[in-house]
Amino acid sequence: MNTARLLDRIVQDWAAASPGTDAVTMRRCILLKRTAGAVADEIERVHQQHGLNHALADLLFTLYRSAPPEGMTPGELTELAAVTPSSITNRIDRVVQEGLVERTTDPHDARSRRIRLTPAGRASVEAHLPAHVSNEQHLLSGLTPDEQQTLEDLLLKLVGHLEHRTGER
Repeated sequence: MNTARLLDRIVQDWAAASPGTDAVTMRRCILLKRTAGAVADEIERVHQQHGLNHALADLLFTLYRSAPPEGMTPGELTELAAVTPSSITNRIDRVVQEGLVERTTDPHDARSRRIRLTPAGRASVEAHLPAHVSNEQHLLSGLTPDEQQTLEDLLLKLVGHLEHRTGER
């Protein structure tokens, strides 16, 4: 069953089972969740072709695009990658073992560490990045450029609303 028909069926079933329930809003949230899952699956597939998962690719991409030559602190990485400190530590440990990043002493504070890409890590990103960008372009190619901009605007509005609600709790 295709997604549109499945969602129509869900709305119909809710209308029969609980006539006052707002099944249209449920439909939209299900659609959003299915879309996000499908996009995540396709991005993960390309990462795996390059021997990475989403978490490790995100760490390497963050260092590649944002780190100065001396690297970043784990706290800076946590903020830019939007993950928990324990998650970033596990990711760093794994890519250090694989020789893609290294820990160095902060030149301004010997008690602090910096994380930076090794030449192998930089080469990994440079080999992976074209396929990643091409995949993301393909994922959005079902929409015109104007529709893609509208989607981005709406998603930013929605995530802003959700982050505001989360901040109120």
